[in-house]
Amino acid sequence: MIHIIGIGEDGLEGLSPVVKSLIDGADILVGGERHLEMIESSVRKISWGVGLNHGIDEIKANKDKEICVLATGEPLWFGIGTTLLRHIDKDDIQVHPTCGAFSLAAARMGWAIPDCVCMTIHGRALETLNRYVAPGVKIVILSRDGKSPLEVADLLAKYGYGQSKITVFEHMGGEKENKLFGTATGWTAKTADLNTIALECVAEKGARRLPLTTGLDDDLFEHDGQLTKREVRAVTLSTLAPQPGELLWDVGAGCGSIAIEWMRSHPTCQAIAIEQNDQRRSMIAHNGAAFGVPTLEIVDGRAPDALDGLPTPDAIFVGGGISIPGLLESCWNALLVGGRLVANTVTLEAEREMLHFQSKFGGRLVRVAVSREENVGRLTALKPMAPVLQLCIVKE
Repeated sequence: MIHIIGIGEDGLEGLSPVVKSLIDGADILVGGERHLEMIESSVRKISWGVGLNHGIDEIKANKDKEICVLATGEPLWFGIGTTLLRHIDKDDIQVHPTCGAFSLAAARMGWAIPDCVCMTIHGRALETLNRYVAPGVKIVILSRDGKSPLEVADLLAKYGYGQSKITVFEHMGGEKENKLFGTATGWTAKTADLNTIALECVAEKGARRLPLTTGLDDDLFEHDGQLTKREVRAVTLSTLAPQPGELLWDVGAGCGSIAIEWMRSHPTCQAIAIEQNDQRRSMIAHNGAAFGVPTLEIVDGRAPDALDGLPTPDAIFVGGGISIPGLLESCWNALLVGGRLVANTVTLEAEREMLHFQSKFGGRLVRVAVSREENVGRLTALKPMAPVLQLCIVKE
C-alpha cells in the first residue's frame, strides 16, 4: 500500500498516532524537501525536486515496499494525490488528509466552503482566475509564491474589480501564521511564499461582467471580423450541447469564440482550436486567457490535414472551410458513437456541400436569421445579418 499523507503547517505534531506510525514504518519516503527534512530517519528518501516523473517511476518500481508520500494538507485537492491516481491503481493507494488551506482559509473568513470557488495558481496560469471573477463571488486561491497576491490584485484591477477585498493568510496553522488585508487597487504588501488568498469580488462601475450563459458580447472578443456572432453562437453552443469532461474540435476557429465558450461551460471541458492564420491564432490565445481558459489548445494548420493525430473529440464544430473537399467527411469519421457534428455557413458554395453531405449522412438543418438594431439617419431600423445555415448530426 502507498500511503499519501497530508501534513499541515504544524508539521508532524498535527498528525495522528496512526499516521505517524505509517511514516515510522516506511521503507521509502517521497516528498518535497520541506517535508522530507521533517523526518529524522535513515530510510531512503526520494525528493520531487529530482523530477515528478522520476519520483513516480521510483514509486512504481518499489510497490512491494512500504511507501509514504508526504504531501501538503489535502492531497486530493489540487495536490500530488490527484497526480498519482492517474499513474497508479487506486486500490494501491490510501490517502490520509489533514485540514488544508481551503478549509482553514474559509474557517478564518467565516465562509461556507460550498459557497466559495476554490482554485489554485500553483503550477497553473494566473488567467484561470478570469473565469470566476464576478460581483459578490468569494474565491480562495492557493498561491504559487509571494508574488501571487500582487499579481491577483493587478488582474482584478484590470477588469474593473479594484475594490475587491483581499485577505492573505501566511503559514496558516503554524506558529508563524499571519494575516494581511486590503483592496486590489493599491495592494503593495509583501508576503511569504507560503500563502493563501481569500477574495471578495467587488465590481466597480463599468467592470467586465461575464454571464454564465452562452452568448458573450461580440465586443468582448479580440477579432478581425471572423467571429461567430453572439446570437448564432448561443444557438450553436446549445446545439453542441457540452457535457462535463468532453472535448471539442473547433475547426476553422477564427478568434476561438466557440471553443472558449465551450470550455467556460464546465471546468473539465476541453477544446482544440484549429486555425491556419497566424494572427488569428494569436487572438485565440489572447481571448482564451482573457476569458479564463488559458489551457485552450491551439493547432496551427488547415483541416482536414491538421486533424490527423488529434485526440478523439466528443463534438466538432466547423465554422469555416466547409467547401473544402472531404472536410466534413473527415470530421464525421473522427467522431465516436454519440458524437455531435455541427457546421455553420453563410455562403452558397458551402451550403451546396452541406446539403450534399446531409443527403448521405442525415442530420437536421436549421436556418438562423437575426436582425440587429442600426441607425438609419436620425431614425432606427433592424438590419438583417447574413442568415446562417446550420447542420447538426449525432452519430449513432
